[in-house]
Amino acid sequence: MTKDKKYFFPTGGLPSQMDIMTQRAVFKTAYAVIPRGTMRDIVTSFLPHWNKTRLWVLARPLSGFSETFSQYIMEVSPGGGSTKPDTDPHAQSILFVTDGIGDLKVNGAKYNLRSGSYAYVPAGSDWEIKADGTTLRFHWIRKAYVAVEGIDTPEAFVTHEVDRAIDLMPDTNGAWGTTRFVDPDDIRYDMHVNIVTLQPGGVIPFEETHVMEHGLYVLQGKAVYKLNQDWVEVEAGDFMWLRAFCPQACYAGGSEPFRYLLLNYLQTQDIFQSNYLYDLNLMLFLTRRYFVFSIKSKHMAKLLFVKCQIFH
Repeated sequence: MTKDKKYFFPTGGLPSQMDIMTQRAVFKTAYAVIPRGTMRDIVTSFLPHWNKTRLWVLARPLSGFSETFSQYIMEVSPGGGSTKPDTDPHAQSILFVTDGIGDLKVNGAKYNLRSGSYAYVPAGSDWEIKADGTTLRFHWIRKAYVAVEGIDTPEAFVTHEVDRAIDLMPDTNGAWGTTRFVDPDDIRYDMHVNIVTLQPGGVIPFEETHVMEHGLYVLQGKAVYKLNQDWVEVEAGDFMWLRAFCPQACYAGGSEPFRYLLLNYLQTQDIFQSNYLYDLNLMLFLTRRYFVFSIKSKHMAKLLFVKCQIFH
């Protein structure tokens, strides 16, 4: 916890044999809700080149669902970490620390991490991370970087939530605001991770419906969230995973602010061009209804879609 900011994180364990098993977990075509009660020891995962580390996989590219990003909750025991955390040179990373202290090195530059730290690691970086004396818990969000000709690539940086001002939405009397770690006008960054804050009683007063896929992890508080045509109750520790164009709205409840870590990504290229790492996912989805022809170069692939009635 940093000052008055709360960052919920799971600690695993296993429910009692006497507990009722039914919870709020749901997976639908437009969205998924992964409640905090599902994040137990027996569903943790492990990654190569990481030591003394376990993780919960919240999201990864799935054909026909959400195609573009991965999100993990990382738990690194004291002295653990990795000197080779990511073997994919095309993947950029954002780290958001919820608990503990750690050391991050990116292309030779050293940074200290603490609760509330935000780190951006560009694609192709030489980086490493280590838990420094305490268990380090953080969100690791990965996405293939989409380069655009004539636009510089972004550089690594580390900042902290306590050093960032909250931008209040107009005409909300302070009930709804966003803490941004990257200037939204800086087009070099093709994904943003922000913290959205709604005061008790605050609302998102319309159904947001747009092209961005989302990952929403609730850091604090509780709310009733509208996903597609369903109202679901969510609380600190829950994760919501939204496909593109899934309608969403929100009523914040309880006695404390409702805060969530929000992934946005910006589609900076024509829809018929995408990083070739994700073309395979896209093709698997499209072959249900289309014949797909792919012409691959080293960095890009162009897809030509020919509609095929037989798959309808």
